[in-house]
Amino acid sequence: MKLAYGFLAALLLASAQASAAPRVNISDFANEQLQGWERKSFEGTTQYQVAQEGNLSILKATSRDAASGVAKRMRVDLQQTPFLNWTWRIGNQLQGVNEQSKSGDDYPARLYVVVDGGLIPWNSKAVNYVWASTSARGQSWGNAFLPNNAKMIAVRGAQDKPGGWVREKRNVRADFKRLFGKDIRYIDAVAIMTDTDNSGQQASAAYADVFFSAQ
Repeated sequence: MKLAYGFLAALLLASAQASAAPRVNISDFANEQLQGWERKSFEGTTQYQVAQEGNLSILKATSRDAASGVAKRMRVDLQQTPFLNWTWRIGNQLQGVNEQSKSGDDYPARLYVVVDGGLIPWNSKAVNYVWASTSARGQSWGNAFLPNNAKMIAVRGAQDKPGGWVREKRNVRADFKRLFGKDIRYIDAVAIMTDTDNSGQQASAAYADVFFSAQ
C-alpha cells in the first residue's frame, strides 16, 4: 500500500496532546466506536467494523483488493510512555507476495505511528508494525514506495499461524532510533490498516486494546 506524502500530511494537520500518564489510551472501541478515527482511502475500501467478542471490544477489518485505513491524531510523549501495546489477529496470510516490492506491499494487518514533518511533508516519518505473510518475524526494511520515510517491522511473520489473538509491546522510541537514527520524543498519529490492493488478494484481521504505556 502506498504511504503517500499526502496521507502523512493529512494525518498531521491537527493533533491532540496526550497527557503524561502511565497509560495513554488510543482505542476505546467499547465506548467510542470509531469516534475520533479518520477514514483514509487509497484504492477501494477496506471494511472496518467495531464488534464485541466476549469481553473484548474489537475492530474487525476485511480487505478485498482494497487499501484504506483509519487514523487517530494524538500527540504522545515517548519520554513518558514509549511502549505501544496492542492485541491483534489475522484470518489469513497473503500468498506469494514479496513485501519488499511495490507489487507485494500488502499486509493482512498493520499498525503504525507517524511523526509530523511540519511544513515539509516529506520530512514525516512512520514506523509500520506489520503482520507479514512471507517475511520472517523480526525483519525490518524500508517501505517499497517511501523507503526513507516509512520503515516496516515484521512483528509477526511467515512462521506465525493465523487465527489466534496475539498481544504485542514495542518500544517506539527505540524503534525510531534504530531505524531512522533519531531520538524522537513525540509521535503525532496512530493508524490501522488492512490492505491488499497491490496483490489483488483478500485478507481479514482484528485489532483491540491499543495504548501507550510507561513500561
